[in-house]
Amino acid sequence: MSRYKPGATINTHLFVAALLWSLIGIFLMIRGVRIMPAEGNPAFFVGGVVIGTLKSIFVLDKVAGKNIQRILDSGDNKCLGGVYSYKTWGLVLVMIGGGFLLRASSLSPDTIGLIYVAIGWALMLSSRLIWLKWRDYRNTAAT
Repeated sequence: MSRYKPGATINTHLFVAALLWSLIGIFLMIRGVRIMPAEGNPAFFVGGVVIGTLKSIFVLDKVAGKNIQRILDSGDNKCLGGVYSYKTWGLVLVMIGGGFLLRASSLSPDTIGLIYVAIGWALMLSSRLIWLKWRDYRNTAAT
């Protein structure tokens, strides 16, 4: 069975992890802006960026660091799905469900948009750590 798994290098795992964080972050920010009314208060967008920056610095930077270390410790030829732990994949499912509940809630569109922008910006900002490690690892492996 293991011969059918999509094995990947550490370099590939780092790239995929960084790419996923960035793309999901961009998606959430776009979605947040689209949810906010056009005539809405721009302070909600700015507030989302400020909250997202704080979430990135105090929460997601640590998560990114642990994810990087787990990828480095796992070695080459591990399943590409192993880019994240089972726990993290479970958290992704919970967050998707939370998004459905958030959009179905009675919160204002500005507030929902703020939350989406904050989470999206936090993911994008913290993805920088994974991108940097990918660049460094790729350059080190090439020499």
